Amino acid sequence: MTTNDARPLRLGIVGYGAGGRYFHAPFVQAADGVELVGIVARSADKKAQVEAELPGVPTFDSLTDLLAAGVDAVTITTPPQTRHDLVLEAIAAGVHVVADKPFAPTAAAAAELADAADEAGVVLGVYHNRRFDTDIRTLAAVVAGGELGDLWRFYSRFDLDEPGSIEAGPDGGLLRDMGTHVVDQAIWLLGDVAEVSAELDWIDLPEGRTDAGFAITLRHTSGVTSYVSSSKANHVAARQLLVYGSGGSYESNGTDVQAAQIFSGRRPAADKDGWGYEDESRWGVLRTAAGDKPVPSEQGAYFEFYEQFAAAVRGEGPVPSDARAGVRTLAVLDAARRSAEQGGWQAPVVP
Repeated sequence: MTTNDARPLRLGIVGYGAGGRYFHAPFVQAADGVELVGIVARSADKKAQVEAELPGVPTFDSLTDLLAAGVDAVTITTPPQTRHDLVLEAIAAGVHVVADKPFAPTAAAAAELADAADEAGVVLGVYHNRRFDTDIRTLAAVVAGGELGDLWRFYSRFDLDEPGSIEAGPDGGLLRDMGTHVVDQAIWLLGDVAEVSAELDWIDLPEGRTDAGFAITLRHTSGVTSYVSSSKANHVAARQLLVYGSGGSYESNGTDVQAAQIFSGRRPAADKDGWGYEDESRWGVLRTAAGDKPVPSEQGAYFEFYEQFAAAVRGEGPVPSDARAGVRTLAVLDAARRSAEQGGWQAPVVP
């Protein structure tokens, strides 16, 4: 089902925790062709936050109430264990859906959601918003420029000093959280993965044993090998991208630009043209036989995810990260978990 008229896509957000508040609502409001028409927020505190931060945007007690009020699409950004049923409820209502990551606990569960969306004829996208990060977009431009030659190895490190933000228990863990992002970035940049080797770091929390760090090696079908890692419990914060190719190398040690801007109180709608650029002092460096060359930052723009999603609903372009892409990413994460538990290389199984 597509929407071909010129009116904005009427979108509601289900959940107003950190994800809905900081990584969805500001970018929905900045996106051309999208109108934020409601927030599902149950507690009095959350409703008060919405009223203060999003004046004029109504709140609803449930997805059912939001659907009854009339929307074209919804973003589901509730805790991971609640998303499956909410995505299915929206699909059954004939509404387009953006599902936050992790899209589902396993690739098999994700494939069920993708199949349901196909049968209903609605667009189901996964919020792999970090394809729109400043550093990965700059790297993609460098790769497209060809100066690196044939790519050999890709390193991606994303450490955060945020032990309190680890999603605990059997449906949580850093592999499903940050692992979704860095693995999706690697697939988006370098293509599908043939086999995976992984190690996980574990901590004991009241909700259960939880992975709090990982190091994964991905062998891509393109012949490139990726090394992706992340931690949240080791009191270190670092972001590094490093690529080796036959023509040279590219290295960036940047910041989480858009998150830093959001948490400082800035909003993309106030200055879309100036949003999401890395400071010149932290530009990446391309090194070839011709010498070292700083590479100006590309724009990081999570709002473009929503602009592209709205265009896809209108039938005017591809979904920025569709449900099948979410399935493929989760298949790699499933293989990484098997490798960590059983040892050796594991092949992703895509349902």
